[in-house]
Amino acid sequence: MKPIQVGLLGIGTVGSGVFNVLQRNQEEIRRRAGRGIEITMVADLDVERAKKVVGEGVQVVSDARAVIANPDIDIVIELIGGYGIAKALVLEAIAAGKHVVTANKALLAVHGTEIFAAASAKGVMVAFEAAVAGGIPIIKALREGLTANRIQWLAGIINGTTNFILSEMRDKGLDFAVVLKEAQRLGYAEADPTFDIEGVDAAHKATIMSAIAFGIPVQFDKAYVEGITQLSATDIKYAEQLGYRIKLLGITKRVERLGADGKVVGGIELRVHPSLVPSKRLIANVEGAMNAVVVQGDAVGATLYYGKGAGSEPTASAVIADLVDITRLHTVDPLNRVPHLAFQPHTLDQAMSELPVLPMSEVVTSYYLRLRVADQAGVLAKVTGILATAGISIDAVLQREADEVGGEGGAADGTRGIPQTDLIILTHDTREGTMNDAMAQMQALPTVLESITRIRKEELN
Repeated sequence: MKPIQVGLLGIGTVGSGVFNVLQRNQEEIRRRAGRGIEITMVADLDVERAKKVVGEGVQVVSDARAVIANPDIDIVIELIGGYGIAKALVLEAIAAGKHVVTANKALLAVHGTEIFAAASAKGVMVAFEAAVAGGIPIIKALREGLTANRIQWLAGIINGTTNFILSEMRDKGLDFAVVLKEAQRLGYAEADPTFDIEGVDAAHKATIMSAIAFGIPVQFDKAYVEGITQLSATDIKYAEQLGYRIKLLGITKRVERLGADGKVVGGIELRVHPSLVPSKRLIANVEGAMNAVVVQGDAVGATLYYGKGAGSEPTASAVIADLVDITRLHTVDPLNRVPHLAFQPHTLDQAMSELPVLPMSEVVTSYYLRLRVADQAGVLAKVTGILATAGISIDAVLQREADEVGGEGGAADGTRGIPQTDLIILTHDTREGTMNDAMAQMQALPTVLESITRIRKEELN
């Protein structure tokens, strides 16, 4: 049988990995796919560098549209990245009747609904295993392996850069800015690390997983996103003392409960933020630049997916898996293929109306609070009184000397010289909006000397 012909847009780190792995494991891949898969055309602005990667026998051009226009190309791999030209090229490839493989999580998180609709209308496939968690096959697990389950929640460490930074902060007791510079020196963080450290990259991935887990459209604009830039070594050490580790988690959860107005609140939580996780949980022990995702299903219980979330060949592994899937299903009636977002389109329409993404104020979780307060009588009573009035139940209260874990015991705002202490409070579950109101009241107390640190706590039971 004639090999499937593939056009590759962009042959940087991941593109080179795709080409090399496909060449190295060609026979194994052919046996699994049922026919050969060959990259016969590559588009890259640096034509000379691209030619050195692919060698003889592969046509290299500078114009990506020449690949799309080639009638012999069956599948287009988009590895350009970003929202701009990549979106235009993907839609043009679909319009030309080409199947598409992409690792572009930003594109799918923001424009996925439009792209999947165009692909369905044209009868072609858009595969994107590499868009989330690199080489971990989490998309296939959610979309196919767990189809018997009603997914209840998932939580993931899905950005290796931030996990490396948090691991280093915990191991070495260093503050964020110091570790970020080291991460950039070692190549774990980009020169401009904003998307990683502000949680945007993780939110793109969480948005895609949420859509597949719950059958809702991709809705990145409704995700709550908070990064790690405000975390301090002090809080990481306090968390360790309390039996927790701090991880940047992407969390999405199906919920149904009474809201503040007494009405039933039903919908999906979609959020990315630092979280205290019990150190005994497996995911709390994922260190360095590794990724992990926990998925809770009603039938299977909790399942854990762990591995490299980035890198040339791990990501290439996922891209090639998509190529094999498309090759197997190339001649199948489009109505009998696995849906892009796991649920059939008519179910998706119902899910849009029944399962809204909830605002962060309606999220219910527990909290770690750290207050730098004046060390004088009555402070604790005032703070706990505010929480009690708000109906927030306290799990534990600890008091530590302000410099016990490296704090300077003073500030530059006129509070230096005042005896101070750190008040650490763990709460039981409460609504985020309720906690926001209580924090505003506590912050207004004259004995609270600095901005209150609030980190959400996830037991992941």
